Amino acid sequence: MDNTIQALFDREEIRNLRTLYAHHLDSNNIAALDQVFSADAVVEVTVGKMEGLAAIRSGLNEAFKLFDRDHHGSYPFLHAIVNHWIKLTGPDTAEGRCYLIDFETASKPDPNPLLLLGLYADEYRRIDGQWRITRTCLEVVWPQRNDTSERAADQKKEA
Repeated sequence: MDNTIQALFDREEIRNLRTLYAHHLDSNNIAALDQVFSADAVVEVTVGKMEGLAAIRSGLNEAFKLFDRDHHGSYPFLHAIVNHWIKLTGPDTAEGRCYLIDFETASKPDPNPLLLLGLYADEYRRIDGQWRITRTCLEVVWPQRNDTSERAADQKKEA
């Protein structure tokens, strides 16, 4: 296959990982996150740093329960993933960034449905022919910027 066409396929498969993540998390299908993350993935989000698939499932399951205040069992939030940029860094590696617009759908005292705005910085690897997220770090930019992550510190050093 032509390299340009393969690169397009790779980018689309990688882009789909973020979309699949949003669908699985929002619908409480936490068990299916092995379709998104590698077994040794590192995830840094608002609920903390999780290393390995078991810790990721546990941490995100707890986050889901925290936000499912109405006890519907699905969609206490909706993750809108936009402006996805992907750079292929090797035949089986890539990095990317995308914006997160996170809406909260559960009842809360504040009528504003917006939970947060953020930026995901991701690293990807093709494992056994399938792309997976191997590392992700969410930088919250609203309502209050969180510059405490390792990646944010590294980016400040590079700037």
